[in-house]
Amino acid sequence: MKETTIFEDLLAGGIIQTQSAKMQEAWKVVNRTLSLIPALNQSTDVEQVRLRLGDIIGSSIDPSTMIFVPFHTNFGKHIKFGKGIFINHGCTFLDLGGITIDDDVQIGPKVNIITENHPLDPAQRKNLDLKSVRIKRNAWIGAAATILPGVTVGENAVIAAGAVVTKDVPDNAIVGGVPAKLIKMI
Repeated sequence: MKETTIFEDLLAGGIIQTQSAKMQEAWKVVNRTLSLIPALNQSTDVEQVRLRLGDIIGSSIDPSTMIFVPFHTNFGKHIKFGKGIFINHGCTFLDLGGITIDDDVQIGPKVNIITENHPLDPAQRKNLDLKSVRIKRNAWIGAAATILPGVTVGENAVIAAGAVVTKDVPDNAIVGGVPAKLIKMI
């Protein structure tokens, strides 16, 4: 049986031992990303943002997608963007576990999308507990919302400003609050 790479392990999710020898390859990507973020955030037009962020994530970003800086990520290689996306200023994507943003999603300023957590057991706390996040087509994420590990935001869903989303959001739902709860269906 072929041994998996650390990148496959990260995307598979679950507990990752941060001190394992395999994690050294992931830390190299983190260090590269951290070295590229300052130039990204000094970009002076949206095309430059797309080019520099594309270098960080390892794939080109469609010209129909607009991302405003500052934008922060700790890894980058596990972010996948669709087309027609808008991401406002000051967003943070912690993507070790994988973030997928489908077509036509709108993301307000200061939104956090987090795929990383830590075990509750104090002896294991420095390890990572990873779960992917997916934002489906035409969803709208309000200002300063936080999407936590393992969440899928449904198609056409709306996340109210300041919400903390801890569970999946159905298609066509509006959720808000801390933790986010259903407000109504569209």
